[in-house]
Amino acid sequence: MLKNIMKRPSFLKFLSEPGRALFEAGVSVPIKTLLSKEEGDGHPVFVLPGFMASQRSTKGLRKHIAESGYDVHDWGMGRNLGKMEYLDILFTRIDEIYEQSGQKISLVGWSLGGVYARQIAKERPNIIRQVITLGSPFGGLGEPNNASWIYSIMNKGEKVKDVNRTLLENLPLPAPVPTTAIFSKVDGIVPWRMCLETVESDIHQNIEVRGSHLGLGSNFSVLKLITNRLKLDSSNWVKFKPNGLLETKLLYPSH
Repeated sequence: MLKNIMKRPSFLKFLSEPGRALFEAGVSVPIKTLLSKEEGDGHPVFVLPGFMASQRSTKGLRKHIAESGYDVHDWGMGRNLGKMEYLDILFTRIDEIYEQSGQKISLVGWSLGGVYARQIAKERPNIIRQVITLGSPFGGLGEPNNASWIYSIMNKGEKVKDVNRTLLENLPLPAPVPTTAIFSKVDGIVPWRMCLETVESDIHQNIEVRGSHLGLGSNFSVLKLITNRLKLDSSNWVKFKPNGLLETKLLYPSH
């Protein structure tokens, strides 16, 4: 069982990622018009990109969140090269946003960006409203996945598992704020089981969607889910439930 959990996605899934992501983005454009135009409360939402991605990759996601009525912030550090020292910079950035807005901040992290988001929430739970992760392998960043070889090249041969062991052991631990972990069983980049909260609780939920890893930021079901979650805070946060049998079968198969 453990061997199966650690197994990386197939090479075929990996190769199909760009094509599937483009298809999902194309399909989502007309379907997005079906989303209800609910005005958000304007609280700040901080969006973090995945490994080797930059603010360009989250442009559509940030646009969707802004159009939903929120004050969106890019992480502001260009391409995500997977350096754990980014965390200190992110803590400062989050503190500044909170001081300027006076409102708790929602964090939306894609892939490795979600790993950072959870760590920020653990360090700053008093100013974080909630965390939403998209295909983030916080449950096993040191385990086999199809991004580990890129990480090794970019960091002069250093492997993910060689990063500070104390930090790696802390990564799977849940943040003390409402957290939604979005994952896809056909993810071609990271093992989907690594993207789950070990234990779901009153404030921690895992939600399956259908789609590629690279397409999570434009996937209609993900955008719909983010819109639904951002309306909530710790005082009224409840677990997500699909609306009807059709939505369950097509968009959120684990429910």
